This record gives sequence, C-alpha cells and structure tokens, in this order.
Amino acid sequence: MSPTPSRPLWQGRALALIGIVLFAFSLRSAVASLSPVYALIAVDFPVPPAIIGLIGTAPPACYAIFGILTPQLERRFGLERLALAAMVVAVGGMVWRGLATDSITLLVATSVIFAAVGVGNILLPPLVKKYFADRIGLMTTIYSTTMAVASFTPPLVAVPVADAAGWRISLGMWAVFAVVAMIPWIALLVHARAAGPDEEIESANPRVFRRMWRLPLAWALTVGFTVSGAIAYTCFAWLPTLLVDTAGVTPAAAGALLSLFAAMGLPVSLFVPILVVRYNATLVLFGISVAAGLIAIAGLLFAPAAAAWLWVMLLGIAPLLFPLTLVLLGLRVRTHEASVALSGFVQSIGYGIVALFPIGIGLLHGATDSWTLPLIVMAAVVTAAIPAAAVAARTRTVEDDWERRYGPW
Repeated sequence: MSPTPSRPLWQGRALALIGIVLFAFSLRSAVASLSPVYALIAVDFPVPPAIIGLIGTAPPACYAIFGILTPQLERRFGLERLALAAMVVAVGGMVWRGLATDSITLLVATSVIFAAVGVGNILLPPLVKKYFADRIGLMTTIYSTTMAVASFTPPLVAVPVADAAGWRISLGMWAVFAVVAMIPWIALLVHARAAGPDEEIESANPRVFRRMWRLPLAWALTVGFTVSGAIAYTCFAWLPTLLVDTAGVTPAAAGALLSLFAAMGLPVSLFVPILVVRYNATLVLFGISVAAGLIAIAGLLFAPAAAAWLWVMLLGIAPLLFPLTLVLLGLRVRTHEASVALSGFVQSIGYGIVALFPIGIGLLHGATDSWTLPLIVMAAVVTAAIPAAAVAARTRTVEDDWERRYGPW
C-alpha cells in the first residue's frame, strides 16, 4: 500500500472532524445512560428482569442486524446523509425513551436508539477513510477515545441529574448532543450540493460486500472483533457476580472492579491506533491481547482472591482488539466503498456472535453451578485470536487479497 500524503488535520475538513467526534460521542452516550436509573424508573412503572435482560441483549443484536443493512442503505443515501439520518433516529429514540410510560415502550424506544447506533458503528471507519485517509491512526484514536469517554460519563451524571430533575430529563438530555452532532453533517451536505457533481458521494456496490465472505483478511478481522466483543459484553454482564462468587469481594467492590475493567479501555483507545499506524504493531498487539486475556482467566480460575484487581486490569486490556480492528478497517482497504463493506461484514457477523455470549455464559454457569467451565470457554475464545493475528497483520488490503486469489477487483 502506498502511503497517502499527509496534510494538516483541519485543512479543508474541519466540519468532518467535528462531525465525526460529535457523532462518536452521541453513539455511546445514548447507550450508557439507561442502566443507572432503572431503580428510579421503577418508581413510576415496573421494569421486569426479563425486559432488562432484553435491553441488555438488544445492543449487539441491533448492531448485527444493521451491520448487514447499512452497506445497502449507504449505497442508496451516501455516507453523510446516512450519518445525519442515524442522528435523527437517535434523537427520536432518546426523546421517546424519556417519555416512556411502561416497560415495553422503554424497550422499543431503546431498540430504536440501538438501531441508529448500529448504523453509526458501521459508518465511522469509512467516514474516517473518506475524509482522513492520511490520518487514519490519529482519527481512530480521537473517535475511539471519544467513545470511551462517552461510555463512562453518562453513568457518572445519570443519577445526580435524575435525583435533581427526574429520570426522564436524565435520559432525554442526551438528545441535545445528538442534535448538535447533526449540524456538521447538514453543513457538509449543503457544501457538497453547492460544489456540484464532483463531490457527490461514491456509491457502494453490493457485490463488494458479498466478496468479503471469500476473503481470509475479512474473516481474520471478524474474529478479532468478536473476541473483543465477547470479552467486553460477558464481563459487563457477569464479572461482578463472578468476583463475588469466586474472589469473595463485596458487591460494592465488585462494582468498582467492573469500573476498573471499563476504564482500561481509555488508555487502550489512546495508544493502539497510533501503534498500528506508526509502528505496524498489529501482531504485537494481538499477542498482548491474547496473553493478557489468558493470564487474567488463569488468575480467576486458580487464584481469584489473590489479586482480583490485577486479573481485572489484565482482562480490561484484552479487548484492545476493538480499537485495533477499527483502525484496520480503514487501513486494510483502498477506498471508502470497500471500507463500508468490510465494516458492515466484520461488525454484523461479530456482533451477531457476541450477542450469544452473555446469555450462553449465564446458562452455562447456571447448568454447572460453577464458573470453571464458563472461564474455560472464554479462554478458548481468546485463543481463537492467535490464527487471526497472522492474517490480520499482513499489510495488504482486501482488494489485494481478492486480486491475488480471483483476479481484478
């Protein structure tokens, strides 16, 4: 791959930079603001455990479904229009959720938000590829760090705001950020229309998406993404319970350790994309992820109480494959068209598999009344990243892969 000449980050693309950052913040803040206020919502109407479980399963399920649909939608509407539409839908869902009158409405409104987020997840890598092909590492660092901040900020403020102004305001106020996130995309669309046909949005070919099924590189990135998601969603669902049962910590301490697990995502998001772009450290980072995950699981299996905080920190490092995959979605393609297809392929399949893990691990724990077999399963999942690393680390694009195997792209 020949490097794209660099230019100043802001030069001619300030609106795109602001739009991507606000877009990334809105995608995560909408998701992370609900769970802290369940107790306050229950004062107005009951929220059964089954509904909470469905809400917990909805994110990866919606992400998988809309990962498949987004490349087709992008082909019809274009990147910028679809990003704007996702924000409009997210705003509607957040307002609707704030006005919910029963648990079913809460579930449906939240699913609408997750649908918009699922579209946004797919669009971010190709947006970076289109506007910042010369700064993929830096921009991936910026938006993935923004997403990390937007994941832990809402839980910090949700309850204080709900206590002061009510849970409806606490949930609905995040729509303001999504409205602000629309402004740069509206401006970009107006500018593109005024500039004439030369700046019309390139359409994605559905044939490109179908080709991903036959490419080892696409599958390697899917495996890395799936491993990261399986660890993250399983830990968010079960890590506190596991620590209480095996390490003998209090529920409050288990909650603090879960926060530690989540906080490890911030430094990871800061450094991983830059290490990949500047030092081609893909293989090393895969190795760090696998080693950290296996050591953490071994610690939880054989000496959970000896250093619970250390096992949790290491477990929090293992999902570094998430920002690693995001940056590779931009680096392992030549055009934004291929980036849309690759992003949709990796995230739809990845999230579809990830959605099974919180439920599956819970069923396995219930059937065995032990955490041993669930942890062994997670160790096997982490190990799956080893063969994927060898393929993902090759510095060639999906187009190169196709041409080597099947002829002209």
